[in-house]
Amino acid sequence: MYSDSVGFQKYKVEGNEYKNIICSFGTENSKRIVIGAHYDVCGDQQGADDNATGVTALLELARMLQNQKLQYRVDLVAYTLEEPPYFRTENMGSYVHAKYLKDNNIDVYGMASVEMIGYFKDEKGSQDFPISVLSWIYGNKGDFITLVKKFSGAGPFVGNFIDHFKESNQIKAETFPAPKFVGGVDYSDHLNYWKFDFPALMITDTSFFRNKNYHKTTDTLETLDIKRMTKVIDAIFLSIIHLK
Repeated sequence: MYSDSVGFQKYKVEGNEYKNIICSFGTENSKRIVIGAHYDVCGDQQGADDNATGVTALLELARMLQNQKLQYRVDLVAYTLEEPPYFRTENMGSYVHAKYLKDNNIDVYGMASVEMIGYFKDEKGSQDFPISVLSWIYGNKGDFITLVKKFSGAGPFVGNFIDHFKESNQIKAETFPAPKFVGGVDYSDHLNYWKFDFPALMITDTSFFRNKNYHKTTDTLETLDIKRMTKVIDAIFLSIIHLK
């Protein structure tokens, strides 16, 4: 076993039992970091990018974090019930987890949601945006990973994580600070940590703004760029171990 401990956070919805899976490292440290990804899919499809890529990141991070001397406790959390019909409800696994942290006054430095990190395109016109003017800033090629944060008041964890992510020089990365009303900004598990005032960000290939296989049966392994996805995971790992 790679980690210090593995546990299940079980809860019931409409008579059925669901669970978050929590894998912890550096448990001797009181302040913790949460790196999370949902493991459910939308409907009867593979969900290769959404969100097998995020789960792959958690599994690989578990391997990489073993025997590391960490300044913080790191909880890798695989969430259930992120997808519809439970999205934006208190039945989301990430809501249950974030509420637990808040209710128990657990010292959380910050959280990063790993949401779709495997789809990249170098062709012009392969990247869309919720606001068209953003293409002037970020370009129209889907060749970067995005670090999505609050427009203001993101907190020191978010700034430090983004700095280390970019300084790792693993992959082209863009920071996207935006208010919640901009479409897609809170379309993942980090939204529940924001609800409980924890610093949080999302790491994403921008989902349906780039990957037109989103929530379709065409979201398959063959569509992914594994090499660049690996670089994203490496950058997450380097960010975790260098956080101050």
